[in-house]
Amino acid sequence: MTVTWTAPGRVNLIGEHTDYNAGYCLPFAIEAGCTATVVPRTDQIVALRSAQQPEPVRESLTELQPGRDGWAGYPLGVVWTLRARGFDVPGLTIELDSDVPVGAGLSSSAALVCSVATAVNDLLQLELAADELLAVTRAAENEFVGAPTGGMDQLAALRCTAGHALFCDMRSLDTQQVPFVLDRLALLVVDTKAEHRHADGEYRRRRAGCEEAARQLGVPALRDVDDLDAALRLLTDDELRRYTRHVVTENARVLETVAALRTGELDAVGPLLTASHDSMRDDFRITGPELDLAQQTLLSAGASGSRLTGGGFGGCVIALIAAELVTAADAAVRAAFAARGFTEPHPFTVQPVAGAHRVSA
Repeated sequence: MTVTWTAPGRVNLIGEHTDYNAGYCLPFAIEAGCTATVVPRTDQIVALRSAQQPEPVRESLTELQPGRDGWAGYPLGVVWTLRARGFDVPGLTIELDSDVPVGAGLSSSAALVCSVATAVNDLLQLELAADELLAVTRAAENEFVGAPTGGMDQLAALRCTAGHALFCDMRSLDTQQVPFVLDRLALLVVDTKAEHRHADGEYRRRRAGCEEAARQLGVPALRDVDDLDAALRLLTDDELRRYTRHVVTENARVLETVAALRTGELDAVGPLLTASHDSMRDDFRITGPELDLAQQTLLSAGASGSRLTGGGFGGCVIALIAAELVTAADAAVRAAFAARGFTEPHPFTVQPVAGAHRVSA
């Protein structure tokens, strides 16, 4: 038996670095995704092949150990996690093909993990409930690979529906579908080609800083800060104050964006996106020259709002812009990057699509 599933990448409309602070975020799935075709084997080998990688990987089931880096760690992490949870996962051949840009902040790793997990779940008839499937995909990244992601990416890959953004409460893991119909507008994504890493030291530093700020404030997570001014007075470290201000105000922006989308007020969303970028630039300090240039150029080209999307330190900038302005905005960003001597960016538009699903033979 052969089973094929695909899982999408995602754009996070708003709500950055709020997920591991038990806060709110609002991602939506995009057309780019990863497809996993899984076939059972009669031996104890996991054989991996990727259309994007030059060499296949073979690993014995008995030798799987956490800490495996590189692309193979993600599918191997799914197998290891399932076996660690008591499921009798045999040897497998897993073939992968992805068109999610790697390192762009569009969750290529979550698309990979979720495509494999859903395919294996289907193939072996494990009948994992939605919450169990989410837990498996998170553990594959957090525990096996060691990437400190907060869970939003996996939620988006598994639960998004077409024409909607996914309002995620990262404490309860409850999700709600929020209509996101662009109509006369477009959502333009600019892959700046600036290198992006989720598991690097800067990401970990900010996560640790948020946890320390919550500890000093005596709350379970920064999501629980009710009085921002009082919290900022209590914190004496400037870095922790900046992190706290970003998370608290970002959660508020997510709630405002959800309210605007539910009433069809897309014009109100743009300024919230821009305020989010400003907060990430000035308080969380996760932007960079390419990201800031793209954002400012898009705003000058007529976007109603623009922000970094993803973990930061590279990756993509998004813009909410009138559909008729997309071509000119694309050209303006390319020209601005050329003038600064930056690598040529890749702008493209996206629509909200469905999450992980089986591919018919």
